[in-house]
Amino acid sequence: MALSSLKSNLQFATLKTLSLVSISAMTPQQSVKEVLRTADCVCFDVDSTVIRDEGIDELAKFCGKGEDVKRLTAEAMCGNMTFQEALKKRLDIIRPTVGQIKEYLEKFPIHLTPGVAELVKVLQERGVAVYLVSGGFRSLIDPVADLLSIPRSNIYANRLKFYFNGEYAGFDENEPTSRSGGKPLVIRRLKEQHGYQKLVMIGDGATDAEASPPADAFIGFGGNVVREEVQKRAPWFVTSFQELTDALIVQK
Repeated sequence: MALSSLKSNLQFATLKTLSLVSISAMTPQQSVKEVLRTADCVCFDVDSTVIRDEGIDELAKFCGKGEDVKRLTAEAMCGNMTFQEALKKRLDIIRPTVGQIKEYLEKFPIHLTPGVAELVKVLQERGVAVYLVSGGFRSLIDPVADLLSIPRSNIYANRLKFYFNGEYAGFDENEPTSRSGGKPLVIRRLKEQHGYQKLVMIGDGATDAEASPPADAFIGFGGNVVREEVQKRAPWFVTSFQELTDALIVQK
């Protein structure tokens, strides 16, 4: 009996060792895939990730300030200035009014990135909480969330401020997404408030990459634009949302 017990213990120890070896032998990409497959929360950046455009660039173009703002956006996304500095500079150039925002929403169609709707649906069917965490503007992101059946309460983005006459009055600097380091703060709060154990951040920019940690994994997205710095920092870099959907469906 003692010999049988010893043999059983040795077999268990061997299996445990093999399991640990298997986990430790995973490549960084395999580790991120495993986190995605078992995630209870996934957060998406919006501009150039969930949608094909940079919302602030398109709004600037609509307001006749396109070229100046596009240059600042590129610098900000590559990490060459603080996000809040870039946001303020761009908004000071555009100075959108309430009327312009309303007209923009009425005339400008939403260009969802191919495959994102299916991916969000698959995640939601698995019981995964989905959030939009963006340095863009809530007024432009609300319709995107509606298209994807994501509750508006699951949006973390910047709020524009206006005077009573509808003129631009600035932005809410208390929103964490208005500054560098804001996305990690949002992720940390989500984990603290909801107890998420495995949270994944997906995005195309430097502010997305810096959100992991506290996010348990970061997936770089290059389906609309490839940012070299993000590609270098991402353990798993994809150019199509189908790659993520396929990874989930295999394990469904």
